[in-house]
Amino acid sequence: MADSPSPVPAQLHPDATPVIDSPGNGPGAGAVGSAEAAYVSRETPTREEDDPPLAMEAMRAVQILNPSGEVTMPRPERTRVMCVANQKGGVGKTTTTVNLAVALALHGNRVLVVDLDPQGNASTGLNVPHHTGVPDVYDCLIDSVPLAEVAQEVEGIPNLWCVPATIDLAGAEIELVSVVARESRLNRAIDAYPGHFDYVFIDCPPSLGLLTVNALVAAQEVLIPIQCEYYALEGLNQLINNINLVRQHLNPKLEVSTILLTMYDRRTRLADAVEQDVRNHFGDKVLQAVIPRNVRVSEAPSYGQSVMTYDPGSRGATSYFEAAQEIAERGVKEPVSRNA
Repeated sequence: MADSPSPVPAQLHPDATPVIDSPGNGPGAGAVGSAEAAYVSRETPTREEDDPPLAMEAMRAVQILNPSGEVTMPRPERTRVMCVANQKGGVGKTTTTVNLAVALALHGNRVLVVDLDPQGNASTGLNVPHHTGVPDVYDCLIDSVPLAEVAQEVEGIPNLWCVPATIDLAGAEIELVSVVARESRLNRAIDAYPGHFDYVFIDCPPSLGLLTVNALVAAQEVLIPIQCEYYALEGLNQLINNINLVRQHLNPKLEVSTILLTMYDRRTRLADAVEQDVRNHFGDKVLQAVIPRNVRVSEAPSYGQSVMTYDPGSRGATSYFEAAQEIAERGVKEPVSRNA
């Protein structure tokens, strides 16, 4: 009687999945786990194939927009007043202010944005009216109008308010010269606000004049956005010196708490060099999140939106979301470590 042909081993068919005895079906039962680990069919989808780029982008968008309201970022024990300052223009002060404020507000924090730049770009980015005749931060500084009377709710973003800036603010630098206690006008306006905020972000003009001094006196923390280019580093010493002067003479509680690297272009060695210089100098104050060059971030203001709502799945939105999360977590950990 002729021998029957022996079965072809599964290993000779690379696209086949080997049949493994179930437990209790023979001597190979004990090797089930090791056999499965040793061989996987080519047709078995990987994690990356399970989650294509569009699906990943959609997941990020849901995480950032937080439609259910269930996901929250930690809320600080006291109001954190953060001044976003850098006397160099075009480093991302306004973009940073708007996107961090929206990210925190979408995740359960009550946030106030004070637009202290006469250009009014933060008001534009939040789609808040700031034409001539609209009550604005100028009225608070010059005429002592309560901040609550000029703050506007931001449409579509719960828990977010904005004090707009109109072109009238351009003359405030000169008018403040003769005003009593001119450096602390904004501080008194914020202190007198009847409601409670978790965060107050003050968007400063690109200068070191009286408006910026008002912001530094009103704040407890300074957030400095630094563009990943050489010129951005050049004026940093001057800004730090001014912050130290304000701390010595006007606001002893002021500290540089956060450095954010913006407009990072990973294709250039210069961006890496600037990042290393900043991290070596400022250490833990530099956020791990870095904001890349992203066209969506630049497009969003033309639609009266932040990038968080304009394109929540974009790299720019994801980066600002991560930065906001880091700031929120630092704010909770900081008081605990000080008391420990």
